[in-house]
Amino acid sequence: MKFAPCFARPLASLVCLLLLSCATLRAQHTSDDLKIFFIDVEGGQSTLFVTPDHRSLLIDTGWPGNAGRDADRIAAAAKRAGIDHIDYVLLTHYHVDHTGGVPQLVDRIPVGTFIDHGPLREPGDKATAEAYEGYQKVLATGKYKHILAKPGDMVPVPGLTAEVLTADGNFIDKPLPGAGQPNPFCKDSETRPADQTENARSVGTLITWGKLRILDLGDLTWDKEMDMMCPNNVIGHVDILIVSHHGWNQSSSPALVDAITPRVAIMDNGATKGGSKPTVETIRKIPGLEAEWQLHYSEEAGPDNPPEKFIANLHGPDTGFGLEVTASRKGSFSVYNVRTGTTTDYPAH
Repeated sequence: MKFAPCFARPLASLVCLLLLSCATLRAQHTSDDLKIFFIDVEGGQSTLFVTPDHRSLLIDTGWPGNAGRDADRIAAAAKRAGIDHIDYVLLTHYHVDHTGGVPQLVDRIPVGTFIDHGPLREPGDKATAEAYEGYQKVLATGKYKHILAKPGDMVPVPGLTAEVLTADGNFIDKPLPGAGQPNPFCKDSETRPADQTENARSVGTLITWGKLRILDLGDLTWDKEMDMMCPNNVIGHVDILIVSHHGWNQSSSPALVDAITPRVAIMDNGATKGGSKPTVETIRKIPGLEAEWQLHYSEEAGPDNPPEKFIANLHGPDTGFGLEVTASRKGSFSVYNVRTGTTTDYPAH
């Protein structure tokens, strides 16, 4: 049987137009998934969130120097995500491994708005003061909008719910919806002296994508975790924990990590920065934890590192591999290891 060419008859023409329209709609349809890029900045932090309509939030910018290595890696992640600018850059605090990369970043990709906790609180540390000064020079150009973060504020990324939980040493004054129950893990956490560095000033956020909850508290320290989480759990359950402070033992008290019962923990450590043996052990013991992911094999943790398939960078020269999360509004997500080219799926609970 021979068919008349499309448009040869009126009815065929109508059917053909409908089919072409449907095909066009399919081609233009984008996934309703949130993409999260854990960029390897060698023991600093830089995490890029990109919504389906290409709205973006970058948390921290990594180190300065190294011929712009970290800024280049951020720009490459942005390109992979299909964006040519970054809407919001949130700086958790002013330590050089978080804020130092700002001047090089804006030389490589346009930025809309910067978010921070306010004035520098550790002026006596030279490297921190220099990172802060470099950031202030960028703001002084007048090219960028600026937001001062306070607990309870919402980061205004369209389509993404991101609530500030901690900033400048303060934290939310009431539990999040569904939270507020007594925290039994406070008794398992030793009391530590108050931290006096920029770490305690970290801007911490809870990012919600449909049913999925992601927690990033920057380098918030043990004492501040307990101030916020004891005697009651003000956060509740999360699905993905971005391990505070690169997995150093100054953070990640049981009062925090055990109470929020994450399904997956992701640590942005370096080979010799972060990934403390006690923290790796603490994370692994979290009730209900399904997997512990790391950007680097931790030399300190040694045999206590997770299996190699959960590590983006192993021994050897700098390779810069990252981890990528694809998150559904229904609560399921997957973690892609760039080094291995493999994906691990976590179905919605």
